[in-house]
Amino acid sequence: MSLQKELMEQIKTAMKAKDTVSLEALRALKSAFLLANTSGGDVELSKEDEIKIVQKLVKQRKDSAALYLEQNRNDLADPELAQAKVLEQFLPKQMGEEELREAVNEIIQKTGASSMKDMGKIMGMASKQFAGKADGKAISTVVKELLSK
Repeated sequence: MSLQKELMEQIKTAMKAKDTVSLEALRALKSAFLLANTSGGDVELSKEDEIKIVQKLVKQRKDSAALYLEQNRNDLADPELAQAKVLEQFLPKQMGEEELREAVNEIIQKTGASSMKDMGKIMGMASKQFAGKADGKAISTVVKELLSK
């Protein structure tokens, strides 16, 4: 089942359960999909494009929650985090830190990278390989750590 069809089923379920937090997050995702579909012409969104959209929305929610928490506004941060959790169900299983570290280490060994000068090359390859499975910030942190050794 495509991500968009699964989304529609989730919206129906959330409506029946009167789950307003989930419904708000799911409708935002539906809106983002519709916007992407109409702006790109007649071409249907690929699985990768759908995952990128979901990742973007999750990141927005988490960033907003972090700002609210800095300002001690838990009343605003909690719904943002709840919506991020709802949206994360549409992402592939995320890689653990240890699994990510091993995979990045393999890329570094394959390419023969040895210094921070090679970070761009490693990040490009890692971002493509782990698309949807790992956050760019997490990849960057691991790459920096391994190249600085």
